[in-house]
Amino acid sequence: MPVMQPFELPEFYMPYPARLNPNLERAREHSKAWAYEMEMIDAPQNGAVIWCERDFDSHDYALLCAYTHPDAMGPELDLVTAWYVWVFYFDDHFLEFFKRTRDMAGARDYLDRLRVFMPVEGAIIETPINPVERGLADLWTRTVPARSADWRHRFTDSTRNLLDESLWELSNINERRVANPVEYIEMRRKVGGAPWSANLVEHAVDAEVPAEIAATRPMQVLRDTFSDGVHLRNDLFSYQREVEDEGELSNSVLVFERFLGCGTQDAADAVNDLLTSRLHQFEHTTFTELPPILEEHGIDPKTRAEVLAYVKGLQDWQSGGHEWHLRSSRYMNGGFQDASGVLGGPTGLGTSAARVVSSLVSTAPQRLRSFTHVPYQVIGPVRHPDFYMPFSTGQSPHLHVSRRHIVEWARRMGMLDPVPGIWDEHKLKAFDFALCSAGIHPDATPDQLNLTTGWLTWGTYGDDYYPVIFGRTRDIGGATASNKRLSEFMPVESTVVPVPVNALELGLADLWARTAEPMTVSARRTFRHAVEDMIDSWLWELANQMQNRIPDPIDYIEMRRKTFGSDLTMSLSRLAHGQAVPPEIYRTRPIRALENSAADYACLLNDIFSYQKEIQFEGEIHNCVLVVQNFLDCDLKNAVGIVNDLMTSRMRQFEHVVSTELPALFDGFNLDTDARSTLIGYAEELQNWLAGILVWHQGTHRYEESELLYHPAAGVPPFGGPTGLGTSAARIGQLHGIAVS
Repeated sequence: MPVMQPFELPEFYMPYPARLNPNLERAREHSKAWAYEMEMIDAPQNGAVIWCERDFDSHDYALLCAYTHPDAMGPELDLVTAWYVWVFYFDDHFLEFFKRTRDMAGARDYLDRLRVFMPVEGAIIETPINPVERGLADLWTRTVPARSADWRHRFTDSTRNLLDESLWELSNINERRVANPVEYIEMRRKVGGAPWSANLVEHAVDAEVPAEIAATRPMQVLRDTFSDGVHLRNDLFSYQREVEDEGELSNSVLVFERFLGCGTQDAADAVNDLLTSRLHQFEHTTFTELPPILEEHGIDPKTRAEVLAYVKGLQDWQSGGHEWHLRSSRYMNGGFQDASGVLGGPTGLGTSAARVVSSLVSTAPQRLRSFTHVPYQVIGPVRHPDFYMPFSTGQSPHLHVSRRHIVEWARRMGMLDPVPGIWDEHKLKAFDFALCSAGIHPDATPDQLNLTTGWLTWGTYGDDYYPVIFGRTRDIGGATASNKRLSEFMPVESTVVPVPVNALELGLADLWARTAEPMTVSARRTFRHAVEDMIDSWLWELANQMQNRIPDPIDYIEMRRKTFGSDLTMSLSRLAHGQAVPPEIYRTRPIRALENSAADYACLLNDIFSYQKEIQFEGEIHNCVLVVQNFLDCDLKNAVGIVNDLMTSRMRQFEHVVSTELPALFDGFNLDTDARSTLIGYAEELQNWLAGILVWHQGTHRYEESELLYHPAAGVPPFGGPTGLGTSAARIGQLHGIAVS
């Protein structure tokens, strides 16, 4: 008797028909022979047979690769198929010997050995002792030498992430812990393997992404949306196998069930909506963000064609991966096969094109909602929920001194001038950035507190300035030119800067000189990059505003950290710690999780406080409450509740990292007493920052309706158009680490 499925598969968005590589049968023969040679089929491993021949045949990894790489030549399809045989075998092998047994120590040793079979340079010198090691050694030797150094580094990183972050899954299983949605998406990209697949797409189409654009936002978004699409789709098909059979907790349907408190079918539908949104984001980035980057970096026609071939390869993977999931016995796919054209349409080979139209029609409402928001709707004050805040902070005794100083400084910089009229003295005093500094940096000296308050003021002024000066005139070129000018006021190896022509440039020149002077050249370069990330995110906001496009939920959360200035803050705080902590520790998953969960809590907190200000008075669209309303098609009250739930889950993750993951990190890297003390102190700084941010939001007048109705006589009328006011407020506290002198 067949097992009943836990939910009906939803209507998937798939705008491109799948195509089948004509070399399929060759790849089937080669992959089976290779798997036998590596002892993956019918070969007991410590008494357990991971795959028998029937398992291997029914999974049909050659069909997966023939669909996902339809244009690959025979030898390349053979190689890519072997890679997928290896990665699925690793997944099942790791499940059998470490996930089922909860053997964390053995898992660490197992994964550590795999590193020696992935040298970026040179030959493999170790002898493999199991099928996973044999397969990796063979494939690495046949693949990596043919690619550039840049590709080898990317592929090494993605392969290591895929392997190493399996420990995160195992840790959650041991603790019976289900991740929150943001944490899950971030970690699934690493452990799920789709970034690794994206690297193999480059290899299969023989079109590497040029190094000069590989790290840009458009290319990163294309990789991330591709990864999220692959993983979310796989979670829908694999829920029954993973959650009900294997006891797995890393599945987005389960994550949504727990977070939203809903049934499995509703959770599956929500996951599919997010999958659709990510594919829409992929398309949006391809057509609106990628061309300017190619132009800006002067990419020649031949290389442009290779980049587009890579993008097309990612599209082929999405379509082909979907078709394979419909057919592989590895997954739950009865709904489509039994639907007789009602649910999913025809499912035979070559029939995917018949489902394209229904896929476009069914997902049109979601796309339409994202571009049809009506700005300036009267909503009134928003009732704040009870925020979960387990920390408290003190207050600097120099608060009053800093309050007086910032008004004098802003006046000298020209921020209070009637032209362009962004702020006046009344507004600056009402915002009370010194209150924020005093809470997030309670032990600062007067000079340190003044410097921190100055950065908070400058960052907020800049974020208010761009929508007024460039947004109302839709002058994205002027905003881009302004960003290039601002970079010139942050010299790394000299003190030479241009002559400032406005308050934004004068303020940055002053703050940079006071902050960067004691830094090393390397530290200045890191700091400058963080500031540039923040000001570049202002261009992203302007572009969305001009298109009246409510951002995709994941893109919003990740870009909000940049508009928030979190990278800037974290880099400064790390630099202030000196050499006590090895730099690579700050790149580990626990530290990044600590920082991102703190940043998200503060961003979302600000979005609730600033909702009326941004939506009613400024015509803004960059607010998570609005993003949730649009994505889930729900009312304001429910959206506020969901955002607050997400804040709470991120705060609880922060606490979990501090109590559980940091001690494990200390032991795993054998850190000395000084390094441990520094990282504990860093976590305490973030706790002060979180509490200080809440105190500031409760004390500032920036979001009061009476203050929103006020405007200086010579200033900008409050209903003069979208200005983006308030989008920087949440990042104010993130600048607490700026006082490094």
